[in-house]
Amino acid sequence: MAKGDALYQMFDDRFAPLTHGDVRLEQIYGDCRWAEGPAYFAAGRYFVWSDIPNDRILRWDETTGEVGVLRHPAGYTNGHTVDREGRLVSCEHGGRRVSRTEHDGSVSTLADSYQGKRLNSPNDVVVKSDGSIWFTDPAYGIDSDYEGFAAESEIGTCNVYRIDPATGEIRVVADQLDRPNGLAFSLDEQQLYVSDSHNNNMWRFDVDPVGKLTAGSIFATCTEGCFDGFRLDSAGRIWSSAADGVHCLDAEGTLLGKILVPETVANIVFGGRKRNDLFICATTSVYTVRVSATGAKLH
Repeated sequence: MAKGDALYQMFDDRFAPLTHGDVRLEQIYGDCRWAEGPAYFAAGRYFVWSDIPNDRILRWDETTGEVGVLRHPAGYTNGHTVDREGRLVSCEHGGRRVSRTEHDGSVSTLADSYQGKRLNSPNDVVVKSDGSIWFTDPAYGIDSDYEGFAAESEIGTCNVYRIDPATGEIRVVADQLDRPNGLAFSLDEQQLYVSDSHNNNMWRFDVDPVGKLTAGSIFATCTEGCFDGFRLDSAGRIWSSAADGVHCLDAEGTLLGKILVPETVANIVFGGRKRNDLFICATTSVYTVRVSATGAKLH
């Protein structure tokens, strides 16, 4: 394990209390080609993430500090989340699908096509409290052979989708973003945030009672690089990836501060026994830093 000083940039006095945790950034792994898709399993006290170009899912054990390969090949997985039953839900570039790892270890397909056409390359995924699964589908995994398999888009657009928990029906809920990427619900699930990594923006949509998105507008614009994956804390603040580290925004989109990281950050997740350890997937490495904020609970 390597350690170094964690550098904070303050843009708002409200960020200062959030940095009263660790003053050190700890590298727990450093041999990836592109680290992405973090997910934390509280029951087992372990953390998993994707190393997309190397086509593997890696697993870090919090109790021992050991890193091992969870799955290889892994379908060039990108984003992951944990559903309400503790199962791993994954976006696969290679399989061009959203899959779920069942409790017995088998892998099932949740979505791989829309109206008879193959999906592009599902990127990130979130599960709502009603069991519906929402995911983004840009074309990064079919743009070349680096993170998947080069192919033409059959759908022709990059959309945000919802999978109905009862019927399995797949529906487009947003089609106005160029490259929809990370996504997360507000604490009350009345809004859905989605990053558009092509335009460096994060959008915010209202979520109506039947699971449709309305009133979409730009919520924030990234000041360094682009927003990719992000998570909310228990106060509704957004902690997002960026080119220079992790950006913390308030619920109105104001940049409060940054945790500077020596590599471009792709995604983050809260974990640890108190949900105040920030796991940071940053290009070749995974880092952790303990902050004075806790990740939002599952509904």
